[in-house]
Amino acid sequence: MLTSNLIPCSNVTLSKPKRHQYSINALHRPQSQGNSLFPRGLFDNKHKSLAISNLSRIHGYPFGFSAKPSSQIHDTSGKISSFAARGGHPSGVDANSRSWVAKAADFEGESEVSKPNKNLQLGIVFGMWYFQNIVFNIFNKKVLNLFPFPWLLASFQLFVGSVWMFILWSFKLQQCPKISKPFIVALLGPALFHTIGHISACVSFSKVAVSFTHVIKSSEPVFSVIFSTILGDNTYPLSVWLSILPIVLGCSLAAVTEVSFNPQGLWGALISNVGFVLRNIYSKRSLESFKEVNGLNLYGWISIISLLYLFPVAIFVEGAQWVEGYHRAIQAVGKPTTFYIWVMLSGVFYHLYNQSSYQALDDISPLTFSVGNTMKRVVVIVATVLVFRNPVKPLNALGSAIAIFGTFLYSQATSKKSPKKIEGEKSS
Repeated sequence: MLTSNLIPCSNVTLSKPKRHQYSINALHRPQSQGNSLFPRGLFDNKHKSLAISNLSRIHGYPFGFSAKPSSQIHDTSGKISSFAARGGHPSGVDANSRSWVAKAADFEGESEVSKPNKNLQLGIVFGMWYFQNIVFNIFNKKVLNLFPFPWLLASFQLFVGSVWMFILWSFKLQQCPKISKPFIVALLGPALFHTIGHISACVSFSKVAVSFTHVIKSSEPVFSVIFSTILGDNTYPLSVWLSILPIVLGCSLAAVTEVSFNPQGLWGALISNVGFVLRNIYSKRSLESFKEVNGLNLYGWISIISLLYLFPVAIFVEGAQWVEGYHRAIQAVGKPTTFYIWVMLSGVFYHLYNQSSYQALDDISPLTFSVGNTMKRVVVIVATVLVFRNPVKPLNALGSAIAIFGTFLYSQATSKKSPKKIEGEKSS
């Protein structure tokens, strides 16, 4: 028996001897799909407009229809048309009924049509993330070469991010999360470690070449595996432990052959790794009850609290030297506006690249994000070497390549872990 329930007035019953029962709806649905997009009664007058509205919202078309259905849909329509032709419309399945079937097939085809759009959107997010990171690293280093006070510059970058978020919240461009005392308390630990990671990286940038800092920061997975194991946050298989060995080897080789080597620069990058790893671990622990807060809002509040942590310490550490350092910087650059623009760009693009990374992490898997972050370091290292013309020895380049390749192996090894365990891990 074949039964159709496409429209209220067309109960179709076609009899064939010694056959099982099939629904006509099954003819236009691949068997791999477990749940149909169209439950019984979808095309009743009572539900028709609601269904079209919902589907158009999901797939992004004004009325839910695609101008270019896939080849799979064409084949399906052909099956239904030939079936009806052989039957001579025995049960009143007229042209209008078949048009509804074709439209239903178009609805299902939208999921396939929308995939390229999603990939394009993801490509734009990654492209902006890389571009913003390159701009930040270039102008951050330009400022530090003239004004070697990383504590003040790091504080200013957090200040710019805080103002940026207040603008988004004030003009309703981003929904402000509900603020409560438990939420602020939960942020205190992650914000503290974020502050440590950020200022340590800035100190490293001020002492050594940008490329060297990023090579050392590529060893973050090593600290992630060690601290997660010690704190009981995760247990890793042997393949993960083996994958971090090339990272250690590559970073060691790059360090001993680095032309601009400076102990403070090395330790700054290493401490930055520790700070960001602990931020990730304690973020997953303390913010478990606040999953409704998206990545952008979470980063905004972390920036605000980090600024409150950092600026008072910055005044204590180097505040007495700021005025004299400012006059030297203006004298060296020639035009004060040039110096102001560089400082502003470092602050704006610091926030933008972090914003893009959090948005990317909201849309993709942690594994894809980790691989993307690995490739980001490659792009930044190459770009900064070209801009600042840092001398690179062959062994230094080899060590950098081994370290970057090790982070890729780590990404592949951790992909075998449960997504729940690695959710929320983020490199900076």
